[in-house]
Amino acid sequence: MTQSATLTIDGKTYELPVIQGSEGERAIDIRKLRQDTGLITFDPGFGNTGSCKSAITFMNGEKGILRYRGIPIEQLAENSTFVETAYLLINGNLPDRKTLTRTSVMLSDFSLLHEDMKFFYQNFPRKAHPMGILSAMVNALRSFYPELIDLDEDLNFTFLRLISKVRTMAAMAYKISRGHKVVYPRPDYSYCANFLHMMFDSPVIPYQMDDDLVDALNVFWILHADHEQNCSTAAVRVVGSGKVNIYAALSAGISALWGPLHGGANQAVIQMLESIQQEGLSIPQVIAKAKDKNDPFRLMGFGHRVYKTYDPRAKIMKKICDKVLSRCKHLDSLLNTAMELEAAALSDAYFQEKNLYPNVDFYSGIVLRAMGIPTNMFTVMFAIGRLPGWIAQWREDMLDSNQKISRPRQIYMGENIRDYTPIDERPATIYHTGAH
Repeated sequence: MTQSATLTIDGKTYELPVIQGSEGERAIDIRKLRQDTGLITFDPGFGNTGSCKSAITFMNGEKGILRYRGIPIEQLAENSTFVETAYLLINGNLPDRKTLTRTSVMLSDFSLLHEDMKFFYQNFPRKAHPMGILSAMVNALRSFYPELIDLDEDLNFTFLRLISKVRTMAAMAYKISRGHKVVYPRPDYSYCANFLHMMFDSPVIPYQMDDDLVDALNVFWILHADHEQNCSTAAVRVVGSGKVNIYAALSAGISALWGPLHGGANQAVIQMLESIQQEGLSIPQVIAKAKDKNDPFRLMGFGHRVYKTYDPRAKIMKKICDKVLSRCKHLDSLLNTAMELEAAALSDAYFQEKNLYPNVDFYSGIVLRAMGIPTNMFTVMFAIGRLPGWIAQWREDMLDSNQKISRPRQIYMGENIRDYTPIDERPATIYHTGAH
């Protein structure tokens, strides 16, 4: 039975269809609202607006549920690999053994960058942020590789090329920023092991591969591979709706992810811990400041806009975090501060009542630091993990015949109509230079 919602405006009644998703969530279809009523909705941040129908990721913030293509994130983190999860997101199903092997081989084959791309890197200022470099370089890939023509035949090659090369580009950006020799992948290493190899191997001190760190990185990337219609994913879809090439759409996603309220949250956790140490604050003082509404201090890495209970990714990441830190013979003081802060917050009634539990950004920031990843590379690590989700979302949008170019409306609050004033009749403007 088809359901509908009734809207009454100025005594006139309108019937709006109600659509239902496969997990039971319902939405009022307002596609003809402006056409029928002359009105639009007002929803800053789009927190109550569904922009698309999607079969990729399901999340329920109230119940702490996250699933990729129907598979719980807990099962994927326990049993899957990042490469297998990437295939699942983009293609809809898990690969068989032959397909997974072929995919891994192709990722290795595609890992080299065109030598001319090195010139781009070498002309960025040494202090340029890796996210800015990555966004620019992904866009530049369009100049080296063809645009997609046939989504079905060409997509697998393109997504493998992107996932492989972005990993190489991220490690290359780090090496060049430090003035070190660029390290290329080894065919005998897995996707995650190769990234650590490219980041930390050097002719002077060969990198000793640690299976626990490889596993930790694998889980980190699985947990970040997609997260429904968030800021960066929406950016990929909005930019992609203009039918731009996939490289431009992904570059937009990287730029959106850069912000401290989105992908930069794990970096913000480390910066917060550093400021706590620099100011010489005790953990009780930090907790008190976090509770004080009049204090501008914000406890980064706690709570989540969508998850109203516990972030399911945080539960998984906490286990990884505890395992990685248990192997560290000497924790640096920052990681000690993080562990003390976690213990204090988890046992505090105020945080418990408001469900302000540590989220995935809190634990992932700690894990990345323990791995030796520099803080300014944290968001790049997030971007590598989120790449399969962006590609899957972009592809789904391209194949959806009901999707249109994104064009939000607005409520105009500016001046009413007024006449142009000739320049000699305008009042003088007083400028304040700030000089004393």
